[in-house]
Amino acid sequence: MALTAETESRLYRSLRVASGAAAHLVALGFPAAVAGGAGRAGCLSSAHPTLPFPCRSFSFLMTEALLIFSPETSLLRAFSRKVRVRAHWALQLLALLCALLGLGIITYNKHLNGKGHFVTWHGLTGLLAVLYAGGQCAGGVLLLYPKLMKNWTLAKLKLYHATSGLVGYLLGCASLMLGMCSLWFTTTVTGASWYLAMLCPLVTSLVIMNQVSNAYLYRKRSQH
Repeated sequence: MALTAETESRLYRSLRVASGAAAHLVALGFPAAVAGGAGRAGCLSSAHPTLPFPCRSFSFLMTEALLIFSPETSLLRAFSRKVRVRAHWALQLLALLCALLGLGIITYNKHLNGKGHFVTWHGLTGLLAVLYAGGQCAGGVLLLYPKLMKNWTLAKLKLYHATSGLVGYLLGCASLMLGMCSLWFTTTVTGASWYLAMLCPLVTSLVIMNQVSNAYLYRKRSQH
């Protein structure tokens, strides 16, 4: 029997709520699990994943910063948009600071051990993700002060900020997944646990992509 439009709408909303809840759980649980594994390693290089780059900054802080605007699963959906925007800003800035701290730690560790800097795909994408995040935060200033861009409407600024932010988030997830292919991670996490770990950033990426697409891209397309 064919589903009615109302039933399909409820089913779709239920799936979005479930996927959003899963993203929250992954954003919190995955960094904690990696931090625990890094703590057992007991070396300076393990401070890199233990501190919030890339794991906690991109998997927790940035995920939560974006999920703040989810109409179904935002932890601050009862608050005004102004409050959510400020919280988004705070989480993004904290994520950037943590990313810079983690980047500094691994750079210093490589310097102590006489190793090359940014010679792996993980290192290069990680550096690019940090630089991109810095530019994205700077671009967010235009949304707080849209009068600085007189020839741009606020709606267009929001669209570009959201879509470019999605690109930055996916870049961070790519760096995270490449990091899970490193010798340290593959030695620490093996078997089914490794595949489960690789699945975590994929889950959050799909949820964030769906959220941004529904909020901006699909709506923009329907207006034409």
